[in-house]
Amino acid sequence: MGNAPASATEIKQLEEKLQIVLPKDYKDFLLISNGFATPNENIEPSFEKTENVGFLKDIDPKLIEIWINNDELLDVAIKLSRSIVVGGIGEEQYFLLVPPLLENEGWEYWKFASWIPGEDPYEGMENYFINALDFLKSA
Repeated sequence: MGNAPASATEIKQLEEKLQIVLPKDYKDFLLISNGFATPNENIEPSFEKTENVGFLKDIDPKLIEIWINNDELLDVAIKLSRSIVVGGIGEEQYFLLVPPLLENEGWEYWKFASWIPGEDPYEGMENYFINALDFLKSA
């Protein structure tokens, strides 16, 4: 189901491209599988190879514009403008990593789609995959 693992060099190149140190659990995931296609993109997003990962502001700037124009949702828009798309490019939903603003804060992990609506937060990569697996088993 998944791609061959990413190399340490590919992960380092991604961090250099983004100018950020990625969270350990995401790097651990890449060392297992450098992305994978989902069997049903309407249920869960595919995960991208390191070469396709990028900031949402570069991949889908119109999405950020929609959220910025709503004063009540400005806090979400600010997080979207800093978020990194690691899954769902070209699909109905994204999987996003939201970098912390402050050193003592943790990363946020969001599944994001307009039909959710808004963000669906997870505690980390493992938490997301456990929830996705549980959902698929019950479907």
